[in-house]
Amino acid sequence: MGGVSRSAVAAAAVIAVWLLESAAAVWIDLPEKGTKCVSEEIQPNVVVLADYAIMFEGNAYNHPTMAVKVTSPYGNTLHHKENVTVGQFAFTTSEAGNYLACFWIDNDVKGVANVNIDWKIGIAAKDWDSVARKEKIEGVELELRKLEAAVEAIHNNLLYLKAREAEMREVSEKTNARVAWFSIMSLGVCIAVSVLQSWHLQGYFRKKKLI
Repeated sequence: MGGVSRSAVAAAAVIAVWLLESAAAVWIDLPEKGTKCVSEEIQPNVVVLADYAIMFEGNAYNHPTMAVKVTSPYGNTLHHKENVTVGQFAFTTSEAGNYLACFWIDNDVKGVANVNIDWKIGIAAKDWDSVARKEKIEGVELELRKLEAAVEAIHNNLLYLKAREAEMREVSEKTNARVAWFSIMSLGVCIAVSVLQSWHLQGYFRKKKLI
């Protein structure tokens, strides 16, 4: 019984760690001119935390700086910095959709520049060390707490996907209904035009005494 219990706890811990790895480290190349962006579709009321840093292969005394702008799906600016080499942004989402983070070089230094972005979302952005110290938990109990948070996050994500699916289905049904009415109206217009054209031609032929 003890062996089974330990196996279950180990499996739960592995699942929790796997779910917590929703954090993503992204590398992007920055051109000398132009902007590079990364986006993530996120549901409402989710914590987002990201660290970014520019890497440059060139003269260490002549380092490029970059500008950063993070916007919400409706175009609201959540973070904006200029002339930086490293930084961090954090926010809690208020609306569902694609959140966009854009980077560009804002000085005249030439060379290859890369940006490293450590993007954490949801439970991956939570400070579990602080939770453990505050609630005085550790070991198996902490892993079970992580698993509970992961399951709740999955549940919320499934509800979000279900709502999006219902919304898309409603839009699809409305579109199909409108297309059907448009097709019927188009067919009616074609029939009416054909009847009028036939009537006009018959009158023309009678006038010319061709029939």
